[in-house]
Amino acid sequence: MLTTSGPTDAQVAVAAARAGASVVRDMYGGTPERFDKGAGDFATAADLAAEKAILDVLRTLRPDDPVTGEESGATGEAQAARRWLVDPLCGTLNYAAHTMLVGVNVALRDGGRVVAAATADPFTGEVYRTGAGRARLLARDGTESDVTPSSRSRLVDLNLDPPFPNAPGFLAARLLTDPAFTARFRPRVVSTTLAVAWVAAGRRAAYVTDGDLRDSVHFSAGIALCEAAGCVVTGLDGLPPYTGANGLVAAADRETHAALLAMARAQAEG
Repeated sequence: MLTTSGPTDAQVAVAAARAGASVVRDMYGGTPERFDKGAGDFATAADLAAEKAILDVLRTLRPDDPVTGEESGATGEAQAARRWLVDPLCGTLNYAAHTMLVGVNVALRDGGRVVAAATADPFTGEVYRTGAGRARLLARDGTESDVTPSSRSRLVDLNLDPPFPNAPGFLAARLLTDPAFTARFRPRVVSTTLAVAWVAAGRRAAYVTDGDLRDSVHFSAGIALCEAAGCVVTGLDGLPPYTGANGLVAAADRETHAALLAMARAQAEG
């Protein structure tokens, strides 16, 4: 959306994601302070600093828009149509263990759909973003190109982190020993939703997770990128995403999606 104030929503998403990614990159390699969030989860000082940098951009360029940040919670009118969804450091445990597999997610939900999104990789300098109904890749050197989904890698990223609202009917971990899965795909577990953007870009054949993803700060950007790129994106039940606690199957093509959906259904029926 082009606004009278200057940048489009897509440009704002990119600027915000880049601001957060810069902080994450600059703070990498030390021993950042940890803040316990319960149930084995925690944030680091880098999460908090990156979210502040993102919120500074949003408050400057979109001061009237409500925001939900993973660390700071929700601000603004609860029922507002427009809401920014911010995950300042997706892959906190990776980051704390000095593993460069993290993403910075910024998405704008307007009504029932995400209309602008960006996922930044702090360490490659790449930013995946939506705009004009397409998914694009901004490289570190400033060049920009369309992304194209592909299942050629046969790599399927699985989210093995809780919660598991569809258990015992579905557990992503069971796919690791499912003969139908191992005959066709190779699993990857990178523990960051950067991998959802990789589906849009053809670096993964698919991504599978359980959970309720409505207004998810973690997944909204990646889902929007996959949809804009032309991926097949549904819940584990084949229904559109965001329609309940039905998780996500985001696949590069219909054949890959159908195969994974059949495996999920087989678990539920077994």
